[in-house]
Parts: sequence; C-alpha cells; structure tokens
Amino acid sequence: MQSRLRHYLDVAVLCLAFALPSSATSIEGEREEIRVVVVAMFEEGEVRGDNPGELQFWVERLELNRQLSFPAGERDLYLNSEGVLAVLTGAGIANAAASIMALGLDGRFDLSNAYWLVAGIAGGDPADLSLGSAAWARHVVDGDLLYEIDSREIPESWPYGLIPLGAKKPTLEFGDTRGRALGTSVFDLNAGLAEWAYSLTRSLKLQDSPGITAARSLYTDFPVAQRPPFVAIGDTLSASTYWHGRELNRWANDWVRLYAGKNANFMTSNMEDSGSLTSLQRLDDADLVDINRVMVLRTVSNYTIPPAGKSAVWSRTAPYPDKGLPAKDAAFVVGNTVVQALLAAWPEYRDSIPGTSNQKN
Repeated sequence: MQSRLRHYLDVAVLCLAFALPSSATSIEGEREEIRVVVVAMFEEGEVRGDNPGELQFWVERLELNRQLSFPAGERDLYLNSEGVLAVLTGAGIANAAASIMALGLDGRFDLSNAYWLVAGIAGGDPADLSLGSAAWARHVVDGDLLYEIDSREIPESWPYGLIPLGAKKPTLEFGDTRGRALGTSVFDLNAGLAEWAYSLTRSLKLQDSPGITAARSLYTDFPVAQRPPFVAIGDTLSASTYWHGRELNRWANDWVRLYAGKNANFMTSNMEDSGSLTSLQRLDDADLVDINRVMVLRTVSNYTIPPAGKSAVWSRTAPYPDKGLPAKDAAFVVGNTVVQALLAAWPEYRDSIPGTSNQKN
C-alpha cells in the first residue's frame, strides 16, 4: 500500500513539474540575474571569426564567452560576467515569438529587472533614413494581420490591396476594432526610454563606406537618403513577408499611422519584432519580464524602394551594399552605447527606468 501511494505521489510531482513553467520550478536563489538581453535575429555562419550576421559583433566585442545550451531556441545563448545575455531568435515572426518565449520561461535566469534590446538590420524608408543609419522605435506595428486582394484585381480607386481586419477597403481612418482586439497589431514601447536611448546616441559617428556612399547617391529624389549614416527615432513595421517597392512603401507609411497614431512615422521594415513583442507582452503579464524595459533598434542595410529609373525587381535582387556590414556595425555601436550606460549605473537602473518616472513594479 505504501509503495503504491509513493508511486502516485511521485507521478503527481512529476506532472506538476511539467505543468509549471521552468521559472516556477527553480529555486529563486539559483537563478542568475540578467541585466541586459540583446536580441539578434540571424547569423551568417559561426558566431566568431567569419562574415557576421547580427549576433557576431556582440559575442566578439563584449566577450560573451559563456556559451549555454538552449535547445528550445535557434542557437545557444551567450553570456558575459556583467550580466549581458545574447539570444538569436531565427528569422521571421514565428521563430522570434518561439525563441523569446522559450528564454522567458527558462528557469536558469532571473529576467525580472532585465532590459531587452532588439538590435538588427532592416529596410529603410529613403524619405527618413540613409544606409547605415539607426532608428529607435516608439512603436512596433504588425504588417501580417490583414486582408489582402491581389493588386491586379482591386478597384482603380484603391491605392493597394491591403485592408485592415474588419474593414471593407483600404483606409486611413482607424476602424479596425477586430484587428486591434487581437492585441498584437501594435505595440507601444516605452517612449521615455526610447528618447533616453536616442539622447545617448544621437551624436554618434557611424561607419560610412564606399559601397553605401555609391548606393545612396542613386536616390536623387530623397535628400535624407543621401546623408551619411545617422541616428534617429522612427517606428518599425514587422512582417514575415519581405515586401518591397514604392506602392508597398506607401502602404507601410499609411499602416503605421493607422495603428500607431497620426504622429507615428514608418522608418524601418523588419521580419520579427511583433513576434518578439508578443512573447514579451505575455511574459510581462506573467510577471517574468518588464515590458517597459524593451527597446527596439533597427539599422538600415537597404532601402525599401528602388532609386529613380530602376525597378523594384532590380532593387530587391541587388546585393546589399557592402554586404550590410555598416548596418550590422551600427546596430552594435549604437546599441552597445546604451548597454554600457545601463551597466555603468546598474544600482540605479535596476530599480528605476531611465527617461521615465516608472519605478520597478
């Protein structure tokens, strides 16, 4: 009788362990406090010593020498002695959501005070940014949750065939109650934190190169696109579909204003951030992370439209100038300036978010 009871108790404990998130099954004192999580999306090959993706500069330059197994993620995690942890999500919204959720539920780490820095390359609107430039986002807007009718079949009066959920035609007036009710159409980031990050980095000199200089000179209709790289504040549109061209760029600008408000400004296109933010929001709901500590930085590897006289097909299939290296470098240089500021004043920023009056919950 006692052995049978013992068996049932063992089974019950085992089932409970699997039912709870890993963070709940860990002893609080055993979890390692993380100060900053750097979120990269893709890597070209190895994480050291070859052509870099978005992760390699962080691993090499911050000496993230502790490599930790992460079987539920895209690749292993990388950590240094200062509490900076780097995660690679994999490309696309689904991969990003899965990887960030897996990290948030990983019982090895205490992420309750961590700042999250999403730092990766993007397409840039030449009306607002130049190649190699960086933009801190106030809003992340999803570009996948919509109705679509092929542009060859739409009425002549329509600018494009992309329609908000719940609407009957393209619109600039927000009436998309069904889409917004999903909770993942737009994420309003901590504007004060974004402004603080921008204030620290706005005067940085970013890497210029012959390749991006030559490429931006083609954009004669866009004065900003011809500037050397710089740092700005501008919003980002997230869509797993890699879109390109003048008409879709018009849609991107309209879509960001539709969801994030008339003062929002589309500047960069990405393929992951609404997935990452979806997971971070749910982890915040579970009191595992603080959504107010999330920053999104995107740097321009290519433009979202072709230059005058060139087709969208030519532009999309052309290689990124200088293999996107200036943008990858900018993501590290700009992002790490903020990371180092957080680490330098950690006793303060652990409990108080810079740029805001928001204290630790």
